[in-house]
Amino acid sequence: MSKILLVNGSPNEYGCCGTALEEIANEFAKNEVETETLWLGKKPMQDCIACFQCKTKGKCVFDDDPVNDIAARADEFAGFIFASPVYYGGPNGRLTSFMDRLIFSAGDEKWAGKLAASVVSCRRAGATEAFERLNQYYLMTNMIAVGSQYWNNIHGGTAEDAKKDAEGLQTMRTLAKNMSWLLKSIEAGRANGVTFPEYEEHIYTNFIQ
Repeated sequence: MSKILLVNGSPNEYGCCGTALEEIANEFAKNEVETETLWLGKKPMQDCIACFQCKTKGKCVFDDDPVNDIAARADEFAGFIFASPVYYGGPNGRLTSFMDRLIFSAGDEKWAGKLAASVVSCRRAGATEAFERLNQYYLMTNMIAVGSQYWNNIHGGTAEDAKKDAEGLQTMRTLAKNMSWLLKSIEAGRANGVTFPEYEEHIYTNFIQ
């Protein structure tokens, strides 16, 4: 059975992001897709300091949060959904610090071919900007970004508000349906000899020559 990791980047475990992820998890269960939820908590999250020690040591030099644990377990998951509240038109710093270190330290090969999606929550505006920011992680690492019937956002100032956002909740369910279908399609493809692309060695070009 495929497993999806749901990452709740909100400091409020059972707030709007938690409500959206719960709706997603329930829909995944109907499609026989297993989920695991990771709440990043309220403690400070270390930023990436560009020391590049992960490239020689094989893991992030900071080892006091879930980054290295999830990086080591990446192969367990067929896909990832990252959820964030909107702060000043963007995702919150806790989640982006986590993703900066997770994606970079594990290396692109860990993420290629994995399904991924972003979920954002806001009271009124800023959702599309935050949504776009999070999607860049997937679009640069050969992950497969999964969409829905609308941008993956839910509105409300509290969990109770979010539960009244009928379209937002439906968007979450549609996202889970789409990801479930893609998982089954990929599995069917593999069973019939369709393999993931083999890539050329990555070329890095510095524009200041």
